[in-house]
Parts: sequence; structure tokens; C-alpha cells
Amino acid sequence: MTQIDPDPHRKIFWFYLCDLWAFWMVGGKSEIRNPKSEIGLSYDPCVTVEVRIRRLPHAEGLPLPAYATDGAAGADLCAAVEAEMILGPGERAAVPTGLVLEIPDGYEGQVRPRSGLAISAGLTIVNAPGTIDNDYRGELKILLVNLGSDSISIGRGDRIAQLLVAPVTRASFTETDSLAASERGEGGFGSTGM
Repeated sequence: MTQIDPDPHRKIFWFYLCDLWAFWMVGGKSEIRNPKSEIGLSYDPCVTVEVRIRRLPHAEGLPLPAYATDGAAGADLCAAVEAEMILGPGERAAVPTGLVLEIPDGYEGQVRPRSGLAISAGLTIVNAPGTIDNDYRGELKILLVNLGSDSISIGRGDRIAQLLVAPVTRASFTETDSLAASERGEGGFGSTGM
């Protein structure tokens, strides 16, 4: 009879914790590896990925995406509108940035709302987070929606969203007649409580 570990993730958790400790002690690159799998995750706290940008004529004079602080995860994206754009309550618009990106293989761009605009004006992104595939070579447009009760003015150069560049994990999908049981089962849509 096979004895089942009541907490099968305990050993893996301790393995990860020890690896993280070793990482911080040596201050360099490390690798997390699940001892029960061939899957590993490498990480380095100082990874910089080059994203090549082609500026379109209507973005002349506007800044390239930039990080507002040293600890910022997202780089601010600016509106490349020719004239002031007004978004009424409930209205949506594809706001141009005037930028075409070349994101390296193995990465994606994520377009996310700016928290200050979201809380103060109700301005957010329709498909947040928006995904920019690394093979897309069209103009980056921000799909904004005004969820507030007042009209919002968007001017040339206004910071309207933020761009994150993140690694992509690809899945292989396998059809099967049965799936492993879980404690949650088919519960969803608030089944764990509100």
C-alpha cells in the first residue's frame, strides 16, 4: 500500500525556500527546480530586455515608454492624439501611442491601467491587461473605457497606461476523458465565498 503524504507540496516548498535563501546569500542568478519534475524556472533580479521601437510621425516629440521610478514594473505610455479627445461616461476609444514595438521572442507586452486614473476618474482599459504578442508589428493603441460618471479629457502626451514586458510560458494541451479530482471540483463564480 502506498502512503500518501498529507501535504505533498511541503517538500517542494522547502526546496524553493532553500533555493531562494541561497540566491540571496550569493546575490546572483539562481534556478528553481521542482525535484519531482524536469521543469525549472530561472530568474535574475536585474534582467533587462531590449524592446525596439519605431516611432510613427504622429508621435514626434513625445517620450518613449519610461519608468517613473527605479522600482516601477510598468513603463508609462503616452497618448499620441493630435487634438484633445473627450471620453464620455461609458464610452470607449482606441487611443494611439504612435509606437510600433518589436518585443523579443519569449516575451509579451502587457498593457495595464494607471491606478491614479482608475481611482480618480474611472479611466481603465477595456481588455486589461491587454496583450501585445511579440510578432505584432502594428501601432500600439490603448483601448480605454470611461467607467466614471464625468467626461474625461485626453490630451497629447498624457500618460494613459503602462507597459510591462514579461516572459511567456507556452502550454501543450492534451485532450483526455478524465481529469484528476480536486477539493474544489466544479465550484466557481463565488463558490468559495464573497
